Amino acid sequence: MMDFTNILAWIEANPYAVIGVILLLSLLTFIVARAVLARGLTYLARRTKTEFDDILVEKLRPFRIAWLAPLTLLYIFAYLVPAYQTFIEKGSLFLILWLSAVTVNALFDALNLVYESGPSFKGISIQSYLDIVKILVLLAAIIMSVSLFTGESPVVLLTGLGALTAILLLIFRDTILSFVASIQISTQDLIKEGDWIEVPSFGADGDVINMTLHTIKVQNWDKTISVIPTHKISEVAYKNWRGMQESGGRRIKRAINIDLGSICFCSTAMIERFRKVDLLQDYLDSRLAEIERENREKGIKRDSPLDGRQLTNLGTFRAYVEAYLHNHKDIHQERLTFLVRQLAPGPTGVPMEIYVFTKTTEWVQYEKIQADIFDHLLASMPVFDLRVFQEPPGMAFTAAFHSAARRTE
Repeated sequence: MMDFTNILAWIEANPYAVIGVILLLSLLTFIVARAVLARGLTYLARRTKTEFDDILVEKLRPFRIAWLAPLTLLYIFAYLVPAYQTFIEKGSLFLILWLSAVTVNALFDALNLVYESGPSFKGISIQSYLDIVKILVLLAAIIMSVSLFTGESPVVLLTGLGALTAILLLIFRDTILSFVASIQISTQDLIKEGDWIEVPSFGADGDVINMTLHTIKVQNWDKTISVIPTHKISEVAYKNWRGMQESGGRRIKRAINIDLGSICFCSTAMIERFRKVDLLQDYLDSRLAEIERENREKGIKRDSPLDGRQLTNLGTFRAYVEAYLHNHKDIHQERLTFLVRQLAPGPTGVPMEIYVFTKTTEWVQYEKIQADIFDHLLASMPVFDLRVFQEPPGMAFTAAFHSAARRTE
């Protein structure tokens, strides 16, 4: 039986054989770590019902971590090959260092996904802060790598970084600005993942799907992706529609332009016709009684429509619009603004604006409700002897020209 002295002598006499044995043991260790540990963890993650372990396995990649086993074995037995000991130790340590750094950063990615997939996630992203930690991990790995090959202490290298502060600030300018912007966004609750935002200067109009340290990704309604630098979002004007979504109502703000030539006082026949509209009966009874009482108290004789107060078809139509909207099941009646108003007359007639809120914030349903309301109101205007203002088409000018030409012949 060979004693320890003979073993050392054999190792010194056969360095290449020792290297071969170490490599063979490392290969076997890698195979065991990959086939047993890595594959076993992947199998267990697939068998469980929770998704958290699936995320960890996907991001950490056990098959990649399996490389740590042979690298560690190489580092431990490097002393058996004195001629190549330093080279093997530094090489294996370098690979272990960077494999560990990549694994730690992958762990942060996994933690972010677990956080965002949890039931307590409210759209407030922590990825920006994790990105800062990941950058620090990479910086630490770089410093330790330089220290490994130069033999200098990491403390000495960190001391020397003071002279490079200006250069580092220049290199990491966007990172620093983005970090400050991320803190402002988070502390002031300006933007969260899932928010609908509009950023005209970047052509963005859609939902925020991802927020990182450097970028904010917005999926526009046409399914394109807009990428906005995080530090720029605090420098430009943008609109966040979260308030509308949280309020439970979406605003309808649209006007109907009424032809000024169709506005008139209501005749007796018109009033009798309007009485047949159920939504107007209470309005007409109270309004006519009020007008009659005021005219009688003031001794006003109705020799002219301009004597005293009179009903107009425009005012009656406005009352009908209010009554119609008050009876609409999809319109908020309280808490949110409810207004039907007349704006200043202009070259396109007198606008009657509807300013109300629907009970849904869902886009498709909102558009249907709005379209149904204005379909009905536009179709009901002839009942009040009102016309919608409309620019005359080119064919109208052509017909008028031909008619004038025939008259002159």
